[in-house]
Amino acid sequence: MARPLAALPKAHLHLHFTGSMRHPTLVELARMRGIHLPEALAAAWPPRLRGTDERGWFRFQRLYDIARSVLTDEPAMFRLLRETAEDERADGSGWLEIQVDPSGYAAWFGGLTPTVELVLAAAEAAAAATGVGIGVLIAANRTKHPLEARTLARLAAQYAGRGVIGFGLSNDERRGAAHEFAAAFRIAARAGLLLAPHGGELAGPASVRSCLDDLHAHRIGHGVAAATDRELTKHLAGSGITLEVCPTSNVALGVAASPLDVPLRRLLDDGVPVALGADDPLLFGSRLTAQYEIARHVHGLPDNAIAELAKMSVRSSAAPARTAARLLAGIDAWLAAPAG
Repeated sequence: MARPLAALPKAHLHLHFTGSMRHPTLVELARMRGIHLPEALAAAWPPRLRGTDERGWFRFQRLYDIARSVLTDEPAMFRLLRETAEDERADGSGWLEIQVDPSGYAAWFGGLTPTVELVLAAAEAAAAATGVGIGVLIAANRTKHPLEARTLARLAAQYAGRGVIGFGLSNDERRGAAHEFAAAFRIAARAGLLLAPHGGELAGPASVRSCLDDLHAHRIGHGVAAATDRELTKHLAGSGITLEVCPTSNVALGVAASPLDVPLRRLLDDGVPVALGADDPLLFGSRLTAQYEIARHVHGLPDNAIAELAKMSVRSSAAPARTAARLLAGIDAWLAAPAG
């Protein structure tokens, strides 16, 4: 009998705001608002996706936008974060870093600043209700003008130390070169924020290198393309740059043909720190524990390696020292307990 993975303390570092929503909540809110959901978000959920070509990525983003359209009032925002925190607690996650682009919600809540304050208030309430610590990472969109990213970086800097822990860059990396957003990341860096852009998901190793060289990333969202470049993995390992690897997402979007093709073992064997993430459970159909199940059952990691994965997630996080210490001690206790 194996040790239960849901009981393993861990941190979750790669989760998007709308993408964290429970599917029944989406269906309920859409019905309340008179919003028609496509079959892919209703009877045919979870959707069959593809992100490796422009048409497939556009469809994926369109489904995300439809889901976001149900989040039009404060109770819905509070509900999303409370339920997400409850799901994190059930998965053993004691610290969550959730990523949000406030510009996607600003029209409903009176602007960027009120949106950020609403998200932070909802995160604080969810943390108090569940015991799961929550940090907010504000993310810019690669497909929008870099000046918008600077605006978001300044906003993130205003709330540094007040619930905002980092700054990111998401969406299709083939449509927005990292170096174009360097100024925004300099603003975030001066505020002491953790820098965690996406890279190496839909593009190759050069995308990861650009995140390092141009944006001075502390972590990289996805980054799995680095596995094909041994010099790059040596650099990541030597610098302690963590990759936020999301196995279910990689398969769903066609980045990897199967869970076995996600280069988890290769990255770990090269010494690269890895933090497993669920990315968008609303669209991919599985949450954090399922990613650890893939590590165990598909990649054959023994429990000591599973425990080290959990430790890497905590060490790579912006969790307060006391929270991190509690989680690390819990991981040791999990591994010390007899299997079964």
